Amino acid sequence: MTRIPRRRPRALILLAAAGLLLAACSATDTTAGTGQGRAVPDPGTGHLHGLGIDPADGAVYAAGHHGVFRLDGGKATRVAGRYQDTMGFTVTGPSTFLASGHPAPADPEARLPHLGLIRSTDAGRTWQTLSAEGEADFHSLVQAGDVLYGFDSQSGRVWASTDAGRSWDRRAKAEALDLAAHPASVTTVWAATGTGLERSTDGGRTFRPVSSAPRLVAVEEPEPGSLVALTADGRVLTGRGDGPWTQLGRLPEGGEATVLTAVSMQRLLAADSTDAVYESADGGRTWMLRHRPATGQEHP
Repeated sequence: MTRIPRRRPRALILLAAAGLLLAACSATDTTAGTGQGRAVPDPGTGHLHGLGIDPADGAVYAAGHHGVFRLDGGKATRVAGRYQDTMGFTVTGPSTFLASGHPAPADPEARLPHLGLIRSTDAGRTWQTLSAEGEADFHSLVQAGDVLYGFDSQSGRVWASTDAGRSWDRRAKAEALDLAAHPASVTTVWAATGTGLERSTDGGRTFRPVSSAPRLVAVEEPEPGSLVALTADGRVLTGRGDGPWTQLGRLPEGGEATVLTAVSMQRLLAADSTDAVYESADGGRTWMLRHRPATGQEHP
């Protein structure tokens, strides 16, 4: 799921990394560094990179530069007061989330500027590092059966894991904004590039452009071979890769479309560059506003 990546300025990342305290080389629980107590206004969600629904209770979650948020009644509540910069994000089971990104600047236990792959089994309250700490910054994560795919912004490669993200095989380079795959065909991987769509039939080892595809920023495969996709101008499309592509609907007027998550062919979540979150129950034909940031909220 996933998203148009907005990387932190390099100088900011280096400045944050320079201030991190060193810790013993043991298993990491990225539960510190909430940022509470700072005498500054709450920055809100920050730019959103991921959306998901927890099957444990049906709650909608949004992941952004300033944490993971539970959306309810039009409000976005930061889970456990955590300010980690959450880039790649996906829900893989009841109360079970995978994510990547960067530590909160005020986290006293953070050691390195990239979180690698982290997992929560309590709906984002606590996180544990699984792999690639300090190395990978996954901007897209997708679980397809027993294969986990991730697009690492640092290496520009698609990574694949068959042991729940504990170890990885580095595969093809790609200009991916978003990845999609389905458990029924785990070797077929789709990559939305912003200029089109690419397809791999060998588990992300090689990719070929799909000539008929429009300029897509996000893609999902909620049913085998059936794609739902999003263009930057907010059009919601469906197709089978090689086309034809059919427009189902359009996001409400706002910012540039950035994030799409398909719980099913009918239930969709999306966000735009204003960090408004929308939900559709009819395959993208109509949309309901789930959250809109307060006017004047910081938008890095």
